[in-house]
Amino acid sequence: MRLIKTLAVVASLALPGAALAVQPDEMLADPAEEARAREISAGLRCLVCQNESIDESNASLARDLRILVRERITAGDTNEEAVDYIVARYGEFVLLRPTTGGWNWLLWGAGPLMFILALGLGIVYVGRRSKADAPTEAGLSDDERKRLEEILKS
Repeated sequence: MRLIKTLAVVASLALPGAALAVQPDEMLADPAEEARAREISAGLRCLVCQNESIDESNASLARDLRILVRERITAGDTNEEAVDYIVARYGEFVLLRPTTGGWNWLLWGAGPLMFILALGLGIVYVGRRSKADAPTEAGLSDDERKRLEEILKS
């Protein structure tokens, strides 16, 4: 029995918590609004951790953003309006999945474009190199040959 309790405690500590980093004092009373807040929070990046959503992060800035999301929801904002408000304050970097519009197309397309450019340049280089005349080695002049023989004989 003691082993089972120990394993249960270890398993509960090893598994990520269902509440993640959200503190009880942050939660909204209405379950539907809380679910909306969690949905929004899952798509927003913690500006401190950068690889976690604000829903997963324990950073104080993530907590402030979670509270801000809940304030916007209780103020009557839709999910899109709440996200737009936060993006207007913190920039698109706060989105875990940035948009593909505007100047972001340049960023999304730069990788494949550079690969295609490098591949084209490589093909042109190899093609020109294979068509180039092979370098010829000039033989030794008569004077050089005589000098070489003198050196080798001594």
